[in-house]
Parts: sequence; structure tokens; C-alpha cells
Amino acid sequence: MRRMIDPRDARPRVEQLTDGLRGWIEKHAVSGERLPSIRRLAVNQGVGRNMVIEAYERLVALGFLVARPGAGFYVAEGAREVAEREARAGMADVSDEMWQQFQPEGEHLRLGCGWLPTAWRDEEAFGHALRRVTRQSMKGLFDYGTPLGSPELRALVQERLRGLSIRADANQLLTTAGGSQALDAIVRGLLRPGDTVLVESPGYYNLLGLLHLHRVNVIGVPRNEDGPDPECLQALIERHAPRLFFCHSALHNPTGTTLTEAVARRVLALAERHDLWIVEDDIYADFQVTPTPRLAAMDGLRRVLYVGSFSKTLSCSLRVGFVAAPPAWVRTLVDVKMLSTIATSPFAEQVVATLLHNGGYRRLVERLRPRLAWRMDTALALVREGGWETFATPQGGMFLWARHPAFASSRALVATAAKRGIRLSPGDVFLPEASDTSWIRLNVAYVDDARARALLADPR
Repeated sequence: MRRMIDPRDARPRVEQLTDGLRGWIEKHAVSGERLPSIRRLAVNQGVGRNMVIEAYERLVALGFLVARPGAGFYVAEGAREVAEREARAGMADVSDEMWQQFQPEGEHLRLGCGWLPTAWRDEEAFGHALRRVTRQSMKGLFDYGTPLGSPELRALVQERLRGLSIRADANQLLTTAGGSQALDAIVRGLLRPGDTVLVESPGYYNLLGLLHLHRVNVIGVPRNEDGPDPECLQALIERHAPRLFFCHSALHNPTGTTLTEAVARRVLALAERHDLWIVEDDIYADFQVTPTPRLAAMDGLRRVLYVGSFSKTLSCSLRVGFVAAPPAWVRTLVDVKMLSTIATSPFAEQVVATLLHNGGYRRLVERLRPRLAWRMDTALALVREGGWETFATPQGGMFLWARHPAFASSRALVATAAKRGIRLSPGDVFLPEASDTSWIRLNVAYVDDARARALLADPR
């Protein structure tokens, strides 16, 4: 076998070895073929035995290998079919992109990621909340939570939603392990394979991958500066009779745009006329300085399911989100939650509730908003000076959707940036259709780094 470890590759060596072995299996191996012994492969690749063992075990878990005690590791029956099924699922580009962004940071600058720098988090307030929760009660570390989630946290979320003019009964709220689990519960509970849904284009790449995973027919609605294109939305609804429409109201990912009231009213009128359910993804709500109209507020949670999260603002690791749903769907969502995870973490919910109670969370977001606004102004100035075109001028948030005339494909720009120690997200992973694009997402929170400034000044 060829050498699979590249010292210039920033990925962990065990991941390089696993991917190399997987590629070799897909191209050369036949079912039942024995792979080199652990010792032989370790010598061949210049790595330790434990690393080979871990790589082999990962491939066993993925269905590419089978382990035979005392005899070694063998190519599994149908290993190539496993690879083909994954490719047909339409998730490869999305999952590859996620793997890249979630690798250990090392020396790379994450200019294309979807979260805040670790240094921006409030370690003191977070640590205080952790200590207080553990002093008051250790139950959250050992017990299951209730089906709907912490009553205390749901009451606090109720109060926060009132600030957005969203009136939700406590029994219309359930907590989730971040916004991603909220979307997953909605997809599992409300959709079946073969159903058609509408999403914004460009849109949230993790949602696109999730929908493909569940074998849902996904159709894109162009996103304009003021929200989804109403004329196109109407035509697609009439042509395809979709079950759901997923959209953002404020600080859209990846364009940074915000829905206007006029467009919101047209979207709701179409949903009412065609019996369409809307999923309003609002996980960036707390980055907005002045609240704008929300679909859930205007609709009264009649046919809108509203998704929120504390993970983007407070901690990526502390996975706490929520869904506010019409009464008809709450039981379904709770059933999915219990069947898939049993319960969300009471400990994490207690930490968030403590930070909401003692003002720590409010003070955090009040510091984040002007900091992000300053970085947004900086990023806009840099891209304009560098000759970039921007899709819109966001009124806050983390994201710019931009393109440079020197690059017809965003993937070429990603490759160029990687050579300069910068990780970007190729624009095509944000599109529901399989097409290349010159547009790319930039996270303005990272533009103060000298490497980012140099790239934006001249990416060639």
C-alpha cells in the first residue's frame, strides 16, 4: 500500500490513515480479502500499532471491514455498496465540509466556520454558573430530564420569546440538544421519505444534508436581500405541493440578510392558502440589536414551528435549543425526542437557566453585538477594497456572502486559502441543487486576523 500519512496535512494522522484505507478498499479490494496485519501496516505506514487498530476499528464500525478474532481484519461483504449508498445519499459534500470545519484548529484560521471564536466566550460567567449548578444539586448529572425539558428553562424561554412578540404556552415548548436536534426532530416527525420540502437557496448546509439523509425531495427557493422570493415561492408551491418550507427570519445563514415584514406577510398568506407548514430557524436571534418581525409572531404559532438555540451565543459544547410548535405537533416532536435521545441534558439546561436568571447571558450578548457589528464593518470595508462583490449589507450577525471576480468557482478559492492557512466553506454546499458557484461564506468574527486581512485584500 502507498504511504497514507502526509506530514503537511493538518488532519489527525489516524483520520488520514482511515481515509487512505477506505479509499484503497473502494478502489482495489474484494469482499473477504484480508488486510495487512496490524504490525505489518504499522511498519509500512510508519505509525504506531494503536493507530492502526483505531483505524481498522473505525472501518469496522462504518461497515467496510469485519474483524475475525485471531485471524485479522477482512473486507466486509458489500463494502463497495456501502460507499455507493453514501454517495447516492447526496450528503458527501456536506459531510466532507463539516469534517473539515470541525477538525482541531491547529494553525488554521477558521474564516468559513459557523461559530464565534472561543476567546469571545464568557469563561468567568460560564464557570460561575457551572459551580452554582453543581453546588445546588447533582441530580442533573445523573437523572433523566422530563419529556418537554426543564420547566424552569421553558418558562425563561417563554419570557424571551415575548420580546419577539411570540406568544407560546409552556406546553408548546420543548427543549432540544441544540438547534440541530430541533430540526432533526421536525424532519423525523413531520416528513416521510419522498415528501417534498422547500428550502432557501442558499441555505443552511447541515439542514440540506439532514433532508437528504431522510430521503426527502428538496427544492430551493431563491433568497433575496429581503427574504425568500415570493413569486418563486408561489410558483414552486403550486407546482410541487410541498409539505414544509424551511426559512430564516433574521441574520440568515449564509447571506446575513433579514426578512422584511412585507415579504413575511406574503409568505404567511401563501402558507395559509396552500396548507403549508413553515419551520422558522432563528438560532441567530440574540445577535440582532433591534428585533424585526418573526413569522411565528405574525402567525401566532398556528402553522409555524419556531426553532431557537443558545449554542451559537453561549457555547458550542453546551447543546441547548428549543422548539415552539403548534399544539397539534408537540406530542409528535416529544415522541421523536424520547425515541431518539430519551431526554435532553438536565445539567446543560440548568446551566443555561442559571445564566438567564443571573443576567450573565444578557451581559454576554450585549457585549457580542457591538463586537460583531465592528467586525462586520471591518469585513465590509476590506472586501470592498479588495474588489469583492457582496450579496447584501447585513445588519448584524456573523456572515457575509461574497465572491471575487478572480475565482469562477468557490472551491478554487477554498484551495488557495488553504495554502495560506485559512479554512473556508465552499459555496456549493449551501445550495440544495448540485451546482458550482462563485459565492462563498465568510465569518466576520475572524477578520481581525492578519491572514484574513491579507486574503480579503487580495485572494489570488
